[in-house]
Amino acid sequence: MPVYSDISRSRIARYLQLATLFRNRIVSGEWPLGERIPNVEQLADEFQVARGTIREALGVLAEEELIERFRAKGSFVIKVPAPKGIHHLESDWKSMIESHQGVEIRVLEQAHVKTLPAYAAQMGEPAPEYEMMLRLHLRDQHAYLVGRFYLDRELYRKGPPKRFLREPTLPILQDIAGDQIASANQILTVGTADLEVARLLELPLNAPTVKVCRTAVDCNGRLIYLAEGLYRGDTFTLEIGLR
Repeated sequence: MPVYSDISRSRIARYLQLATLFRNRIVSGEWPLGERIPNVEQLADEFQVARGTIREALGVLAEEELIERFRAKGSFVIKVPAPKGIHHLESDWKSMIESHQGVEIRVLEQAHVKTLPAYAAQMGEPAPEYEMMLRLHLRDQHAYLVGRFYLDRELYRKGPPKRFLREPTLPILQDIAGDQIASANQILTVGTADLEVARLLELPLNAPTVKVCRTAVDCNGRLIYLAEGLYRGDTFTLEIGLR
């Protein structure tokens, strides 16, 4: 089936879909570094879209400094996107605790709240108060995850609080409440980056993301931890042992 058929059916703007496809051609070497890429007319004919759409897509790559366009000469590949580190996410508690070791964390927002998002209503008995933090996770100076967590404020105080400014949450939670956790759950959903997520994770708008929602409930049925994380789709891999 021709690629342009899928482009026509998608709700994502055509020029953004094409920009992603062209970027992948650079990464794969189909469009080699230093070489001239097909011209606007050739690409418009290949994908059966307007030349203006092709120009918009190439404009995205030019803004990312992957290509340079010359009048009368065409467009040339001048940079290959840097490979992103792969984040392996396994399905057991111990592996999840270890998965963010060695990362840099930047706090974007912090507050104490008395209510959780509406979807958490059936996940457990709510605590009186939660500490909320929105944080950006980086590895080798590349952002790969933006996450928001809600932690029972009594547990947050035991952290101590300064640990949450620089350390992943799950190892801290294990240290202060590991013996209290009766059940933990994780849900993964594939989606796309909105404007804010695209900015924080340095992604094109509508690029693939993976949303991870985690919960931990204590022995009394209290929801002590709720977290939502959005990972870059190109840095995410899930490993599950089948036997």
